[in-house]
Amino acid sequence: MVTGAAGFIGSHLVEALRRSGTNVVGIDRKSSWANREIPPTDERGSLHAVHADLVSADLSACLENASTVFHLAALPGVRPSWTQFPEYLHCNVLATQRLMDACVRSGVPKVVMASSSSVYGGAEGTMSEDDVPRPLSPYGVTKLAAERLALAFAARRDATLSVSALRFFTVYGPGQRPDMFIGRVIRATLENTPIEVYGDGTQIRDFVHVSDIVHALRLAATRFDEGSSVLNIGTGHAVSANEILALTGELTGLTPNARYGPARIGDVRATTADTGRARRRLGFTARTELRAGLATQIEWARQVLSQAPAQGTASSAGMAPTHRS
Repeated sequence: MVTGAAGFIGSHLVEALRRSGTNVVGIDRKSSWANREIPPTDERGSLHAVHADLVSADLSACLENASTVFHLAALPGVRPSWTQFPEYLHCNVLATQRLMDACVRSGVPKVVMASSSSVYGGAEGTMSEDDVPRPLSPYGVTKLAAERLALAFAARRDATLSVSALRFFTVYGPGQRPDMFIGRVIRATLENTPIEVYGDGTQIRDFVHVSDIVHALRLAATRFDEGSSVLNIGTGHAVSANEILALTGELTGLTPNARYGPARIGDVRATTADTGRARRRLGFTARTELRAGLATQIEWARQVLSQAPAQGTASSAGMAPTHRS
């Protein structure tokens, strides 16, 4: 089962699972995610799409015979979390509590959930799973709460499941949320509109391609022997906003029109993953180099823009280390 199946990461994961012949139950509350059944073929697994909110859905029916639950559903975004906190509690905390309770009652053996580098707050060097979490935004607080809830349920004496909480760093690639930094830079560059950069552009992020995220999720689903764990999923390398602007210019042959402004509340100066634990426990190493990964998103954006009317409006770009789930 995949929660958040219609989201950025979820849609890539569902596609990969089905291509491998795995049958998938996908849950999402997006209006575009209609209830439907896609039967299996010789080359692809089936898809049972469920349009529902995890807080109110009949989860016992969805979890029947599930070998693994990929919990990707969440409300993302640092800045909106300051003013929309009740909705973040609903989507990120209450939904996780209800899902984990249902997983224990249904005897699900494995849950792989999406956490976030936002739980760390800021750091000058690499971020290790052993660091004390210090989230700097309500969004980060809810992701940490969801992570701890899942681990608490796995620790229950009546639970038969293990949990892998994967702390994603800044995920990019085809289908990325349009409010994310790389997505805004690419679109604004292709449309020749201004890009507002929050800060001086020297802030850095560990950008990890969505294909590597899917690879990590699938690796984590196969590991039961390590028990429950928290793992960073990133590249171990960080680049600045200014480097992204320059590389986008090189790959598109166009000049990004960056306009610099003040940093936003809750944004951090730097994120870089310590990837040693994921390498040791999962055998995971990010395989997509930034230039190649950025090219895939530029190509996807060109295709999307070719099918849509021109907006003619300015774009803005922040650097919040959030993900679409």
